[in-house]
Amino acid sequence: MKKRNILQKQCAKFAGLLTLACTLALSHTSMAQAYDSWFGGNQDGVGWDQTFDRSAAREWEMNPPKGFPTLDKANIPPMKEAVKRYAAIVSAGGWRPISKGKMGPGNSGQNVAILRKRLEFTGDLQKSSSYSTYDYYVERAVKRFQVRHGLTPSGVVDRRTLMALNVPATVRLRQIRTNIARLNGLTRNTAKRYVSVNVPAQQIEVVENGRIVSRHAAVVGKIDRQTPRLRSKIHEINFNPYWNVPRSIVRKDLVPKARSEAKRGRYDLLERFKISAIDGNGRKVDPRKINWNSNSVYNYRYRQDPWKDNSMGFVKINFHNKHAVYMHDTPSKSLFGRNLRANSSGCIRVQNVKQLVSWLLKDNKDWSRGRVDQMQTNGERKDVRLKTRAPVYFVYVTSWATRDGTVHFRRDLYKQDGVGATASNY
Repeated sequence: MKKRNILQKQCAKFAGLLTLACTLALSHTSMAQAYDSWFGGNQDGVGWDQTFDRSAAREWEMNPPKGFPTLDKANIPPMKEAVKRYAAIVSAGGWRPISKGKMGPGNSGQNVAILRKRLEFTGDLQKSSSYSTYDYYVERAVKRFQVRHGLTPSGVVDRRTLMALNVPATVRLRQIRTNIARLNGLTRNTAKRYVSVNVPAQQIEVVENGRIVSRHAAVVGKIDRQTPRLRSKIHEINFNPYWNVPRSIVRKDLVPKARSEAKRGRYDLLERFKISAIDGNGRKVDPRKINWNSNSVYNYRYRQDPWKDNSMGFVKINFHNKHAVYMHDTPSKSLFGRNLRANSSGCIRVQNVKQLVSWLLKDNKDWSRGRVDQMQTNGERKDVRLKTRAPVYFVYVTSWATRDGTVHFRRDLYKQDGVGATASNY
């Protein structure tokens, strides 16, 4: 019975996290009222359950709320209003930095007082008379702040939340202004039906007639292998594809790994991962006869066969571009449960990719979600051209405001905002 009660409490907290998605479509007044009911827990003084924190965090990252489309012309006026609000904050001297140290429900002291003031500045916390206690209202305000900054809404000020809180108001103002210019260009010719990948947000939006059909967590390029900005049209779906290993990965990953293993007497790397080395005449090379210490290894083409651990998973989404990047499934699903997902070599890995593929194929005869599921199960190699091509935009947007007046920020992942490191280090 005791275990049952604990499970019920955890489920209730989890439901509250998912329901937070709805706040993205509410006014500020109704948002505050919604938080009163959705985050009404923890009034009994119970701290954040660490076991629940991990599982709920993963679920939050893997199932991002729909909200409003980022590339929406209706977001420009709220951004201009945000400039006025943040300019006023800067004129007033900005907010004080908060000292290091984790904070959560039940804490009190000067640091909590500074936190409360910081949250009041940006409207996450309504003004109150108590300025030194981390109470129920502060916990809800921290969750609001975390959602606006793409952080898992735990209600606890951890390291990442603290670093986001301490980004100066001057920096946030510059980011808003920079992104107004970006969005003015991006929204000018946006199609009615499209897919957008916001790289710093590490999210994909599937949009039709001004509404989000689905939103997906994305794994984007590493800091040293950045995902490019681009515009193209998705024209083809490859089911159970071969993976032609990019030359950058051959040089930075495959060859160094093979050389390291060869020193220990292991020469089966290619066989273990079902990768073939193919010479200039199109013939497969015996992997056990390859001299990994020779520069000739860079003359081979490396191709991975379709199988359950193929690096592209069971499906690849193709669109023409000069960067040779694409979108795809992945066998490494655990990456989607992380808050920081800059882990690819430039291509985009898609959480719940079957939903996206089904939407792309909806104008193709006989391509239902059931058939997409079947392609994953049967392992059949098949290329399908889309009857209706879908525009795809890879964008770099670190700040936007939506129609409800909510101002969002994301990490300046590749430091393209020109505001220094503080907006990218969390």
